[in-house]
Amino acid sequence: MPSLPRSPMPRLPPPPTEPMIAALLLALALAMDAFAVALTQGARFRPGLGGGIAIAATFGLFQAAMPLAGWGIGAFALAYVAAFDHWIAFALLAFLGVRMLGGDVGEEEADHALTGRALLVAGIATSIDALAAGITLPTLDIGPFTAVALIGGITAAMSGAGVVLGRIAGDHLGEWAERAGGVILIGLGCKILAEHSGWL
Repeated sequence: MPSLPRSPMPRLPPPPTEPMIAALLLALALAMDAFAVALTQGARFRPGLGGGIAIAATFGLFQAAMPLAGWGIGAFALAYVAAFDHWIAFALLAFLGVRMLGGDVGEEEADHALTGRALLVAGIATSIDALAAGITLPTLDIGPFTAVALIGGITAAMSGAGVVLGRIAGDHLGEWAERAGGVILIGLGCKILAEHSGWL
């Protein structure tokens, strides 16, 4: 009697904590360029309490808004390319990661004191990467508002800490922070690709 063909084993959903960890890592990675700029601001221009809060709040706000816009684009566009959405997510995150590995993201924004209009421009400039990364959020199996709250909150906290740390210790850590963020983004891209391709 011929044996019946075996049906493929269904893929188990990831543990509930796994998407949250991935979102936290994404938030940390995206916050690194804002952290680096805030660090330089603290070291070179020594803003007071009000200035530090303004930098943290502005960077956090833009860093939360941009991924939400990116998620909207991704939720619409990736539905039409579901068969290879993981490749798109991998390419976007890998591109952003390699860009951050150069260690010069946000250099122009760090060259002058950030107040008023210059601060708003810097908030947009440091969050463009977050817009692109937001397109990949539908592949992370986590609610978009949870993800953007994490990204915005962590960015605001790290930017505030960056201003304080820069005043105390200088801006030497900024370049290495950006490079660490780049490594995290590349790693997340590889993880998404491996999981959605069935390699994990």
